[in-house]
Amino acid sequence: MPNILVTMAFRGTKYHGFQVQENALGVCTVFQDALERVLGERVDVKGCSRTDSGVHALRYCVSFHADTAISMRKLPLALNAHLPEDIRVQSARTVPEDFHARYSAEAKQYVYRLHNSQVSSPFSEGLCWRVGAPLSLEPMQRAAAAVVGRHDFASFMSGGSKIVDTVRTVYDFNVQRCGDDMIFTICADGYLYNMVRILVGTLVEIGTGRMDAESMPKIIAAAKRSEAGPKAPAQGLYLDRVFYDLDGFRRGETSAVESLVL
Repeated sequence: MPNILVTMAFRGTKYHGFQVQENALGVCTVFQDALERVLGERVDVKGCSRTDSGVHALRYCVSFHADTAISMRKLPLALNAHLPEDIRVQSARTVPEDFHARYSAEAKQYVYRLHNSQVSSPFSEGLCWRVGAPLSLEPMQRAAAAVVGRHDFASFMSGGSKIVDTVRTVYDFNVQRCGDDMIFTICADGYLYNMVRILVGTLVEIGTGRMDAESMPKIIAAAKRSEAGPKAPAQGLYLDRVFYDLDGFRRGETSAVESLVL
């Protein structure tokens, strides 16, 4: 039975994350409903990552085993015919039998969109975090650079997580300004619970001057959640892409960040 990899984009505003939940609607349930209508059976799907309520995805990956006479070129069109407009399948392909959307991932890249203006934008409601206070970019960039490397990121993990090993490797972390928007891009081999949102919240504190950029190494070394800044809201976070060792697919290829900026 072929193993199929599907890449999709979704606006997470009205969903409680990707994963299936008993008392709330997740993106996975909606996708499985569409898949069942196309294939004639309900198949088990493997998502590349759990996501929080309200988090979006520019390129989210799902794998599943299924027999279908529909070509991989036409499968996205068939699925999109049964999906709401806030979920779109972008591509489909067959992959090796042992491929798993989550466990075969080498790295994942997230982006966070912040609208730095005293006036909200009618084109970004529910899609970014608006911060009215002026933010200084250079200190934020210096603090982000200090995050790169292999560290214990316990200071950036929300309580309630059962994760014991809190060491992760961050390959890249940068901040850029695009007009009134600030885009945070981070790529790592894995993430702790709310790690990206807490990192962004900490950088915003640095950007306003409430925290010192030079304190980032100390915050990391402390391994205490109380040392870091607040958690940024979910609506600004996007899963940008997942990196797999398929056909020489490597980190450093193009990002979908540009699609966030109007």
